[in-house]
Amino acid sequence: MAPMASTSLLTPVSFPTAAATARRSFSTHRSPSGALPRLRLRPRSRRASGLAVSASAASPPLSLDALIFDCDGVILESEHLHRQAYNDAFAHFGVRCPPAADAPLDWDEAFYDDLQNRIGGGKPKMRWYFGENGWPSSKLFETPPSSDSDKEKLVDIIQDWKTERYKEIIKSGTVEPRPGVLRLMDEVKGAGIKLAVCSAATKSSVVLCLENLIGLERFNGLDCFLAGDDVKLKKPDPSIYITAAKKLGVESKNCLVVEDSVIGLQKFLSFDRQLKEQGCHV
Repeated sequence: MAPMASTSLLTPVSFPTAAATARRSFSTHRSPSGALPRLRLRPRSRRASGLAVSASAASPPLSLDALIFDCDGVILESEHLHRQAYNDAFAHFGVRCPPAADAPLDWDEAFYDDLQNRIGGGKPKMRWYFGENGWPSSKLFETPPSSDSDKEKLVDIIQDWKTERYKEIIKSGTVEPRPGVLRLMDEVKGAGIKLAVCSAATKSSVVLCLENLIGLERFNGLDCFLAGDDVKLKKPDPSIYITAAKKLGVESKNCLVVEDSVIGLQKFLSFDRQLKEQGCHV
């Protein structure tokens, strides 16, 4: 599994049940490897009215009005599921690519882990791979496509089939949300904090994941839901989160984003000035 960004995943916390709209102070603490970083509540004072988040116990608190989840890698461990769906698609279409053109393309675990932390989005992954290794032969094209239109057709068809295969895996009943995610969602909503999900994946794929993993009631209870189809610039560009903050009616600086990918973190850091101008905290 890819390394997690510093605010990537959060363990469940117990918000005061009598304070559905009350506000408190808390900070994030790194948990042991494989666990979710822990949010610990600490009241500012008995009469405090602000809820804040900081990257460490020593960091100054930030007002928190909304928690925004990514989906893949955050709500569910999905890297191996996507890899399986891609390899199934390559086998289905007989995609043969140098340097191993004698058998269908098969992305192994180590390679895919590196790939998904370098290239965001399914189609960009394939374009990059084929561009680096040579465009493949397949049942769709006996000889490797040479025109831009044929290359796009190949990528589109493979991606569409892969998406449907991924949906089948999700609907199989064998996939569960990461431990603590549902409880955290419920407690955040119970504390009066707005809750959103933003994913770079296609809307139909994310909707299916959320309906099957968090349930219809929680899905319909989200204050905002955005997918890759909803914004012009895809993640790791931060515009989807800035758009979510606007739809939620909160300031970007008061949102905590729960991400998992290294490329996402790196892109956020490279957009540091832009984010700060928009009021976000990195």
